[in-house]
Amino acid sequence: MITTEVPKKILLVDDNPLFLKMLSKAFSKAGFECTVAESANEAIRKLAADLPDAILSDYQMPKMNGIEFRKYVLKQPTLKDIPFIFLTDFSDKELVNTGLDLHAIDYVIKDTPVNVIVAKLNNLLATVSKQRELSELEVKKAAAALNIRSVPHKAPDIKGYEVNFWHKSFQDIPGGDFIDFIQVTDRFSFIILGDVMGKKWMAWFLSFSFLSYIRAAVRYGVLSHEYSVASILEKVNQIICEDEALKDILSSLSLLMVDHEKGHVTYAGAGDLPLLYYQAKTKKFESLRCSGLLLGMFTNVEYDEQQINMQPGDQLFIFTDGIIDYAVAGDTKSDYNLFAKKLETITDSRNSFDKLKQFLVKQPPASQVDDGSIIHVYKTA
Repeated sequence: MITTEVPKKILLVDDNPLFLKMLSKAFSKAGFECTVAESANEAIRKLAADLPDAILSDYQMPKMNGIEFRKYVLKQPTLKDIPFIFLTDFSDKELVNTGLDLHAIDYVIKDTPVNVIVAKLNNLLATVSKQRELSELEVKKAAAALNIRSVPHKAPDIKGYEVNFWHKSFQDIPGGDFIDFIQVTDRFSFIILGDVMGKKWMAWFLSFSFLSYIRAAVRYGVLSHEYSVASILEKVNQIICEDEALKDILSSLSLLMVDHEKGHVTYAGAGDLPLLYYQAKTKKFESLRCSGLLLGMFTNVEYDEQQINMQPGDQLFIFTDGIIDYAVAGDTKSDYNLFAKKLETITDSRNSFDKLKQFLVKQPPASQVDDGSIIHVYKTA
């Protein structure tokens, strides 16, 4: 199979248009995708539209100089980890130390030949990339050794239902999506799908705190003979809001309780996407929505719940926003209705999970912008 390396993106910031044009031409020739800005303020606007792999910024600029620009970048959660290199007309030890204190990875003197600047940037990015890969590998090894997972190996057997799920992490790095199945008695099973706000490792670590609280609330509710998913959500939200370690951390959650004896499902949601419910009798989809806010947003939030009386052949689709978000022409788009229409073409009274999985697997990796998770529930009897 032929693979094409994705061009590295670099943001070049300099108030000298001629030098900027010369730099851009050299980097483009070396295979970089260049974005240019003639001021720090223009660079900030460009960063709001697209994230580069590296920033090469002049130090001496009017209004906002390179140091001030760097301080701004460090305050932005989405920007602070982008490799930052200073570009300057002179070699000043104090300036260099100031830049390095702000976690700039290097500085380049402007009178350095342009081809040398390009080569130096290439080497720096290769080194940073290698260090990140090694760090991620170590974390993956540690997680595997501790046997900690936010997504199970497989779905459980639930009487009267076939349950399956599909999950793909963003850029193959664990993120904020979490899935769990809890069978608390012979009669009741719980299905959990959540998404902690954020991406990659930080969101992944935080997901375990949310999962722990949810599991505890479910089991405590059952011990207290409280079988209300809305009430369980309220307790989880209250605990999360009171946890200082999770302050300002939000998460969506879809919580479903399957009653094996009565054959129905009760659903409550916290800031989640509406479930899609396929009814075999009418061969039509229905969107099921709960009004609850994201977990961790406010204390004393009330959640509602609804009962779904599934019949044989009926199917439920529960999914996170990574399933409906996609990248196109450098932008991120979200289209719930487009995904719903796709489900209409592949769903009938038979179990549609295999066709759904084939569709998801065929999506190009470059179009993925977040973790994607979906749980499929099929009523068999």
